[in-house]
Amino acid sequence: MNEDINKDVDKDLDVPRNDAASPFLALGLSADLAEALEAVGFDEPTAIQADALPVVLAGRDVLATAQTGSGKTLAYVLPVLQRLQDAWLKAQTKGLDEPTGRRPTRVLVLVPTRELALQIGQTLHELAPHLQAPLRWGCVFGGVSINPQMMGLRGGADIVVATPGRLLDLIDHNALSLDGVQTLVLDEADRLLEKGFEDELKRVLALLPAQRQSLMFSATFAPAVEALAQQLLHDAARIDVRADEVSVPDITQRAIHVDAAQRTPLLRHLIAQEGWQRVLVFVATRYACELVTHKLEKAGIRAAAFHADASQGARREVLRAFKAGELQVVVATDLAARGIDIAQLPAVVNHDLPRSPDDHIHRIGRTARAGESGVAVSFVSANTEAHFRLIEKRQGLRVPREQVPGFEMTQTEPVNANPLTDPEGTGGIKGKRKSKKDKLREAAALAAATPAGQRSGR
Repeated sequence: MNEDINKDVDKDLDVPRNDAASPFLALGLSADLAEALEAVGFDEPTAIQADALPVVLAGRDVLATAQTGSGKTLAYVLPVLQRLQDAWLKAQTKGLDEPTGRRPTRVLVLVPTRELALQIGQTLHELAPHLQAPLRWGCVFGGVSINPQMMGLRGGADIVVATPGRLLDLIDHNALSLDGVQTLVLDEADRLLEKGFEDELKRVLALLPAQRQSLMFSATFAPAVEALAQQLLHDAARIDVRADEVSVPDITQRAIHVDAAQRTPLLRHLIAQEGWQRVLVFVATRYACELVTHKLEKAGIRAAAFHADASQGARREVLRAFKAGELQVVVATDLAARGIDIAQLPAVVNHDLPRSPDDHIHRIGRTARAGESGVAVSFVSANTEAHFRLIEKRQGLRVPREQVPGFEMTQTEPVNANPLTDPEGTGGIKGKRKSKKDKLREAAALAAATPAGQRSGR
């Protein structure tokens, strides 16, 4: 259990009031939380917050889609905290004693990554002390010892923020129960439906009470999200602010033609030429992560790698140093594409293109947050040109191709580097591989066209 974000919150019955009206009050938020928001620098609700707060407070299910960096976390954390405080105040009015024994978990927030869990935990850490209710919360995730997390949950927690796998481990150890969950939140719902989480998510959902409020938040609206919404949500309010001008981040996209072998030298050149004090660089593999980091360090650039093989402590230290300006470059896998909030990050570079257009949206969404502007640069080679066109098509835009003097692309035709494992030369890119259904249809068509004697081997 993270010691900074899992603790009792002291009662604060004498919070000084600010007479200035807050726009959050008009959305139904309590004066306590409105003051808490002002204390941490939030004066105006974002579009997703303005739309979601009233309906979540009213107890309705919600399916919300908004751009990365639009304020989705506060859109559900604020009403969740208020409803918990309202329940506590109601019990106090009736003269009910505090429940003895382990506190039931009343709010469950499921997330795909440790970093997003910690980000939500930090938000709770900043806001909950301003409430009168003595709430407890916990952040649990894999990659670290389970024992401190079990110890932290001994007295129970009103709110649990968890990755699915570690949550199931804790349930198997009888460290917590989901019988009392009143509100379920799926943050980054599209990522939770990916293959690595699908079975775990199904197991978690089967353990929840049938009667509950369910909230789904996502930056993309994939077909799988719609299917899950049909299964989980009842009479849900649908909120989509992706096209809202207020929520569209100010990101300038650039696409630079460059041979694959020249990408890292070009990256060094751009860092110097553009004067980027901080840049987040995305690569496809953990090996590439270490290799590019090593080359940048050899060139005298303060860089660090960020991937799943690193310990949680090491990853947190990298993020701390990056935010503090002690590192100029972080080279990361898609682990950093979600749940990482770095203020005033001027640039994101796709050293390797993402495997899917949705991943591209999440990657470039790390810049231009909280009203800032930013640039997202993608390196495009002859082999990846077709895939970048697919990304453009899904975004509904065309990014002009550039050539940087001294790094002009010399290879103009794609070359299949893996003819045996990838005969079609797609590079394993999503959207170009044959689906399972396509393969089954081809097999069925081949079987129908093959004489029975040949099929039986006669």
